[in-house]
Amino acid sequence: MTPQFGSAAVATRRMLSLPTLRACLPDVERFQLFRPRLSPRRPQAIIGWGHKPSSRLARRHAARHGVPYVAVEDGFLRSWGLGVHGFAPHSLVVDHQGIYYDASRPSDLERLIEAADFAPEEIQRARRAMHRLRTLRLSKYNHAPDRPLPPGERPRILVVDQTAGDASIAGGLAGADDFATMLERALAEHPDAEVLVKVHPDVVAGKKRGHLDRARAHPRCRIVGEDLNPWALLDAVACVHVVTSQLGFEALIAGKRVVCHGVPFYAGWGLTDDRRDCPRRGQPRTLEQVFAAAYLRYARYANPYTGEATTLEATIDLIGDQLRHQRRLQGRWTTYGLSRWKRGFVGDFLGAEASVRHADSPGPGPVRDDERSLCWASRDDRDLRDAGRHAWRMEDGFIRSVGLGVDLARPLSLVVDARGIYYDARRPSDLEHLLNHTPFDDDLRQRAAALRQRLVRLRLSKYNVAGGQVPTLPTDRRIVLVPGQVESDASVAHGSPDIRSNRALLSAVRADNPDACIVYKPHPDVLSGARIGQLDEASAGLYDVDASHADITGLLDRVDEVHTMSSLTGFEALLRGRRVVTYGMPFYAGWGLTEDHRACHRRQRRLALEELIAGVLILYPLYVDPATRQLCNAETAVSLLEHYRRGGGQLTWKHRVYRWYRNTFIGRH
Repeated sequence: MTPQFGSAAVATRRMLSLPTLRACLPDVERFQLFRPRLSPRRPQAIIGWGHKPSSRLARRHAARHGVPYVAVEDGFLRSWGLGVHGFAPHSLVVDHQGIYYDASRPSDLERLIEAADFAPEEIQRARRAMHRLRTLRLSKYNHAPDRPLPPGERPRILVVDQTAGDASIAGGLAGADDFATMLERALAEHPDAEVLVKVHPDVVAGKKRGHLDRARAHPRCRIVGEDLNPWALLDAVACVHVVTSQLGFEALIAGKRVVCHGVPFYAGWGLTDDRRDCPRRGQPRTLEQVFAAAYLRYARYANPYTGEATTLEATIDLIGDQLRHQRRLQGRWTTYGLSRWKRGFVGDFLGAEASVRHADSPGPGPVRDDERSLCWASRDDRDLRDAGRHAWRMEDGFIRSVGLGVDLARPLSLVVDARGIYYDARRPSDLEHLLNHTPFDDDLRQRAAALRQRLVRLRLSKYNVAGGQVPTLPTDRRIVLVPGQVESDASVAHGSPDIRSNRALLSAVRADNPDACIVYKPHPDVLSGARIGQLDEASAGLYDVDASHADITGLLDRVDEVHTMSSLTGFEALLRGRRVVTYGMPFYAGWGLTEDHRACHRRQRRLALEELIAGVLILYPLYVDPATRQLCNAETAVSLLEHYRRGGGQLTWKHRVYRWYRNTFIGRH
């Protein structure tokens, strides 16, 4: 049983500030900074960073005063980026006996592997998680490029160097001399192989020292010093030699033979070729058992953007989504015609690997081959096309914010589309392409199902502006909701060529449904006075109930059907199992889930609702945490919205001034 502590002192201020510390240590009630001479209250435990030099004073103090010392370290699946670049850990390991990389004494992880009391369900969970790590090519850190090594003329093996002073070397019962011995044995045991020697990039740059400089002079050795995804290395080799590097365990997950010249946590269990023994170990364990002990029980997971405890599977989803978007959007970008407000956040959505500059319009002269052009989707891009530049388009996502875009509420979600834009059915879009061609696996469908249930349960929609009570509705008639739209909006112009006004839509719905109770809800931007789409008095007879100020999610709970040109409300109705009839061609139409008055020949695939949700909410949009300005994912955005909505979602005085300025001087458009 994990010990419980009323209070604990944390060795450094940096540790205390970790956004995931409290969620990963729920067994501690109160945290304080470790100040041995100043703290008025004696802590019940002291928490330090493993057995690193920075924790030496804390460990000595704990031993001197008979207080438990708890070692905390980064987990085995840490983050997309490095800590020095501001990326907090998604996982921590917590050890009350030792620490996993110190084989000189027992650790909680060693005890978990020894006990191996895993139910079949936990072993199956470990097997699935390893498969996902292999498929997504995730490692401890995930920022490095994933490019294949050029082919070689002979078989290859991998020898992994480590930086001098790495605590896991001495902890793994090894020393600097063991690296030279490892290289000699690897060369001797693989006489026909090319030996790839992976060294840390800081060693190549001269910032740190390694152990295998002599390998540069050997004709069969090739130094790999660039930052590279470990899976790219593992793809190229059949055998991996390590002293204590975690790369050895990832090699086991990849199905490679691993030779250990020290004693890392995964050595001594019959999985590796061990050149050094640990007397406490000897029981054979399967890879699934060691993985379950290390990744499922020993490591603890928390979302650094919400501060909430989570699971390995959710952490894989989050880092996997970050990695996918960072790779897609890395490189040089130039935006055109964006307002100063939008320029302030667009770079965040393009990710940490993107370099962004802003321009008002295309200038003369050539553009770099590796530079992409980006504009807001509603912008006329003829000047870009005249300049020979292909425009990527950006637009609000489907889970946007608390507050209206017209009021300058910063978005949580945007989409960036290379082919077109999701609301323009006249041409293909990236969303349409992925809905047509993506193989939706069970993991993705399960994520989508869980996301759908959560959105419905939390009553979240695009803007999440608080609404009023739902008006009284009859119980003896079919209830049809008609959501109004901004008539000048591009989604109407490009997605609904036949019916382009709210009046025309109501007329069509009334003609098709003469006996139904028609509920009309104007668009929030129209109600705010900033956009056009108001009905005239003569239109009042086309509907039965005015729901102008009703909460949209409350309405969707009460109605039987939604009839729309192209409103996102139709998609939100699908989430809630309502019948949806479209008079235009919104992004969610044409996939067999709606009743459509128009057809799109490009949309031939029939999708399950969970597959549509996966494409629309998980794969297509970009999500950014406003606090860290880092890419996150759909599940994180929902949690952030849940937190923000508790604050009331009221307009700030800045937004009220902007609304007055817009309505007075810019006008309604």
